[in-house]
Amino acid sequence: MKIITIVGARPQFIKAAAFSRKLSELTNWEEVLVHTGQHYDTNMSEVFFEEMKIPKPSYHFEIHGMARGEMLEKMQAAIEGVIKKEEPNWVLVYGDTNSTLAGARAAKKHGVKLAHVEAGLRSYNLEMPEEHNRVETDQLSDVLFVPSQNAIDNLKQEGLEKGREIVNVGDIMFDAVKFYASNNADEYESQPYALLTLHRAENTDNPTVLKRLLSTVNKINEQLQVVWPMHPRTKAKLRELEIPVEARVIEPVGYLEMLPLIQNSMFVLTDSGGLQKEAFYLNKYCITLRTETEWIELLNLGVNRICGSDESKVLEAFRYFSNTPFVVMNNPYGEGNTADKIIHFFRRK
Repeated sequence: MKIITIVGARPQFIKAAAFSRKLSELTNWEEVLVHTGQHYDTNMSEVFFEEMKIPKPSYHFEIHGMARGEMLEKMQAAIEGVIKKEEPNWVLVYGDTNSTLAGARAAKKHGVKLAHVEAGLRSYNLEMPEEHNRVETDQLSDVLFVPSQNAIDNLKQEGLEKGREIVNVGDIMFDAVKFYASNNADEYESQPYALLTLHRAENTDNPTVLKRLLSTVNKINEQLQVVWPMHPRTKAKLRELEIPVEARVIEPVGYLEMLPLIQNSMFVLTDSGGLQKEAFYLNKYCITLRTETEWIELLNLGVNRICGSDESKVLEAFRYFSNTPFVVMNNPYGEGNTADKIIHFFRRK
């Protein structure tokens, strides 16, 4: 059995680590890891392969820093070359990046079976390229590995149960958190803090929104220190707009450093999809600085609040979460054995 796995961005490196670790334990299986280069700076890419002990990619393309259409075209052409050379049984893609969709298109063009991990998620925000990527990838896939019942419901509403298999395997990110999470204290444990990440274009590229968010963060920081591993692109924007930052800014951190930062925090503020779940897995509340989320289950459990850049909503959530102990709840995303379930499916094929 030969599987080509396509990755290109931080969350995919983490998901691939969880799956590849399990796959490497098997004989007569071969995984060909393809890195498109979508995330290219050291803190966002190479460090993850090093610290998570992921095998170096068999193919690494430097495709980044261009318009979405051009990026998709170049990625697809590069992946097609790998498919022709390697002749895999399956192509495996994760999530909703441009790398994901390019891999999906390449697989279908060459008649190779396609598996989509994290299928069925919907934000219903068509202004997000990720929404277009995940919908089209689901339509092209032969098997849809979903993380929850809600994802199954989404796919059935779109009629995607016809002609393809839907398998509820849980969330591969839970596998990763269970395996990599450490109880080691970090330097911020001695004083309470909230953890902030902010990187989405709708927040960082709109000066009005960015100023409003920073004003809110500064108000929270007056009552509870905010620790912010800041993306270089966000740092450049803040410098350009001369927006004051009261939070404690630190350099971007790798995944193994991020987990204890979450564990030792009071709660998390983020516009990241993955961090919303990591916070939940580590028993932390999350304030989501977006107007929607794909992870509806977390809203229903009351552990996540959608606040966008609305200061009153953010501050109200801050007050509520600061005074409400986190109660550990049933996990709607499985038991942390997603990689095993995916491998079990492939074994039957």
